[in-house]
Amino acid sequence: MAETWSGEFYCVKCKAKREASGEVKVNEKGTRMAKAVCPECGTNLNRILGKA
Repeated sequence: MAETWSGEFYCVKCKAKREASGEVKVNEKGTRMAKAVCPECGTNLNRILGKA
């Protein structure tokens, strides 16, 4: 089962913080990142969570 993260993301297009929930992925360097979609404009959102 995929891990999910819910909280604040910064939307670059809206230039505002948005509440969203997204799936957590680990990149090639071992850093956990949450990926979601902005509820206002539909832009992809990313948040770095730290080392796995």
